Amino acid sequence: MEDAHSVNSPRRVLSFSKRRKQKPFGFQDSDTIRSSTLRASQVHGPKPSEVYGFVGSISTVVATVIFLIWAYVPDKLLESIGIHYYPSRYWVLAMPTYLMVTLLLGLAFYIGLNFIATPHPTSLNTLFDEYSREPGEIDSQMDEGDERPIDPISDIDITRINDLMFNSSHVK
Repeated sequence: MEDAHSVNSPRRVLSFSKRRKQKPFGFQDSDTIRSSTLRASQVHGPKPSEVYGFVGSISTVVATVIFLIWAYVPDKLLESIGIHYYPSRYWVLAMPTYLMVTLLLGLAFYIGLNFIATPHPTSLNTLFDEYSREPGEIDSQMDEGDERPIDPISDIDITRINDLMFNSSHVK
C-alpha cells in the first residue's frame, strides 16, 4: 500500500522513504491539498490519451506484422494455413507508393497555399495591418492626467529599424 505522505511531486522526490513533519494546526501545504485530488483521480483509472496511445501503438504493430506476412509469405503457405482470400500482390508495392505520393502532394499543396496567402514582399501589407499601432498613439481609455509608467505597445517604423541597422554612425 502506498504511503499517504508520498506524492509524485518534484518537491517530494526524496520524501518517499521519510515521513513528513506535522504542520501546525490550520496550515496546509498546496501540495497536500493537490495530493487529495490527485489520489481521487488515480482511483478512476488512466487518462484517455494514455489508453488511445497504447491502443494505437499496439494496432500499428499488429497491422505492420499482418502487412509483412501478406507481403513475404508465399501464396501456397497462406492457402495451407487456410487463408484463401487476400488482396493481390500488386498492392504490396502500390499501397505504400500511393501513400507516399499522397503525403508529398499534400505537403506541396500546403506549401503552395502558404505562398498564395503570403503578400508580395513589396506590399505594404507586410509592414502594416489592422492591428498596427503608431508609437505616438495613446490608448483611448487613458486620461490625459494619468501617469504612464511605460509606453504603450507599438510598432517600430521600418525607416528607424533600417537607420539603426545600416547607418554606419551607430557602429560601436
